[in-house]
Amino acid sequence: LTGAQYRFRARPFDLVSSPSMCEHCAAGCAQRTDHRRGKVMRRLAGEDPQVNEEWNCDKGRWGFRYATAFDRLTTPLVRENGELRPASWTEALSVAAQGLRAARDGAFGVGVLTGGRLTVEDAYAYAKFARVVLRTNDIDFRSRPLSAEETDFLAAYETGVSYVDVEKAKHVVLVGIEPEEECPILFLRLRKAVKNRKLKVTAVAPFTTRGLDKLNATLITVAPGGEPAALASLELGSDTGGDTIVIVGERLATVPGGLSAAAALASRFQSRLAWVPRRAGDRGAVDAGCLPNVLPGGRSVGDAAARADFAAAWGLDAGHLTSLPGRDTDTMLEAAAGGRIGALVVAGVDPADLSDPQLAEQALDAVGFLVSLELRMSAVSRRADVVFPVAAIAEKAGSYVNWEGRLRTFEQSLDTPNTGATLPDARVLDALAAELGVSLGTGDVLAVRRELGSLPAGQPSQALPPTVSGGAPASLEPGEAVLATWPHLIDLGSLLDGDEVLSGTARPPVIRLSKGRAAAMGVADGDQVTVSTDRGSISLPALLTEMPDEVVWLPTNSPGSTVRRTLGPAAKVKVSR
Repeated sequence: LTGAQYRFRARPFDLVSSPSMCEHCAAGCAQRTDHRRGKVMRRLAGEDPQVNEEWNCDKGRWGFRYATAFDRLTTPLVRENGELRPASWTEALSVAAQGLRAARDGAFGVGVLTGGRLTVEDAYAYAKFARVVLRTNDIDFRSRPLSAEETDFLAAYETGVSYVDVEKAKHVVLVGIEPEEECPILFLRLRKAVKNRKLKVTAVAPFTTRGLDKLNATLITVAPGGEPAALASLELGSDTGGDTIVIVGERLATVPGGLSAAAALASRFQSRLAWVPRRAGDRGAVDAGCLPNVLPGGRSVGDAAARADFAAAWGLDAGHLTSLPGRDTDTMLEAAAGGRIGALVVAGVDPADLSDPQLAEQALDAVGFLVSLELRMSAVSRRADVVFPVAAIAEKAGSYVNWEGRLRTFEQSLDTPNTGATLPDARVLDALAAELGVSLGTGDVLAVRRELGSLPAGQPSQALPPTVSGGAPASLEPGEAVLATWPHLIDLGSLLDGDEVLSGTARPPVIRLSKGRAAAMGVADGDQVTVSTDRGSISLPALLTEMPDEVVWLPTNSPGSTVRRTLGPAAKVKVSR
């Protein structure tokens, strides 16, 4: 079998091979990038016994053509007379600095939204840029639904679980995560332990997915929102309690009390807790300080000693770093939509990924000044006042931190990018800071790595986050259901653009509903069913599934099923034929 991307385009001896890391999810897979004449021809799995062994998923192997898509940004853009036009780097930096200076010194300040695609070095540059140059704690990497409970959880969370620990455990509890779709290498390691060691897997979910079936998982059936009660009543048993790993996904942030219940369960049975986000840059962004109220290394911005330590390390006056509480992504967007933020700096954020894309786009339209650092022309870039083109993964050196907390460093693969004048985010921010009269020191990746290694020592809070109680079950009217949703591995994500063959391998989108609800509606497998809110509707073939009657499930971001953009942030939906 040969891959359509590479077939007849080169021979193996024509290629230059560079070790690299996958940018798609938090697994942290080693890869090999094969390139010729400044163009990536193929990617293969790298061998790393501690992480992905010798495997990678379809997304990691084939999803690289986005970097050469038709709308790739190759030159800075500046808005003039309502239209974006090409500009020199000098002009674009000057215009951006002017707008940010006015907003920073104005009444409402500047917010920074960094997204989940960033390397650790780039994420650190944004965190430092926000605190030192913009003098704000309004920075957040979470371009997805979130909660204040999750902010507190991540501020206190310390990873202590590895792939090896997962394989050696007696029992794994999965909550708010579908490993086969959201972290395939974790799924492979779980399946390996199930087959070789009879690992016990318990899943708290609405139904048994194909992946959970492969893991022989015991299902604790819950509707979305019922996870805290299920975890509170879960008994691990003396034979596995101390050797259990509780694995939570980022989706649990949307369930009031979900993360608190998971942390309490792990504490109650002296088990270990692992947080597995979807994006490659998320874990590193936490460590780098891309969270409101958290400095690099996890120290609180409310801690005067921590602020003094970082001010000294960054060569600042003791009072330079503000202790004012920062705002998260949702709060910043609400403020921007209401005219209460002077400017936004946005990097790699797709409004469609956010909890309320409609509100996000209103905020981007309403904000006084918008700076976009992007690979390709996006919904943010089209609205921006200044656009900076940034380097793709193969065009720069950097590091990711995978869900284990393992540093995954890689060097630049393409010596001469064929995309034109693109720069790493950290270098753009360094130049922009210089325009604002500040020496940021992030222009060179090696310098950033040295600085990260010399940051002030200090222990982040080890206390459990404040407990949040679970919410009451949703009250449903006739014809209504609780919406459950998570993404397929191959979906409409922008990092999968540019390859129709890869997109063609995606799972067909369906609406899952219970047999009881289907019988009441007179629906059979394959019949068209509509899920709707006051925002819009999605119609797809039905797939009858063993699940609670009050639940309906949709893929989050698949063809014909763009849940957040179409339905909005609603937890309840109407189901009809």
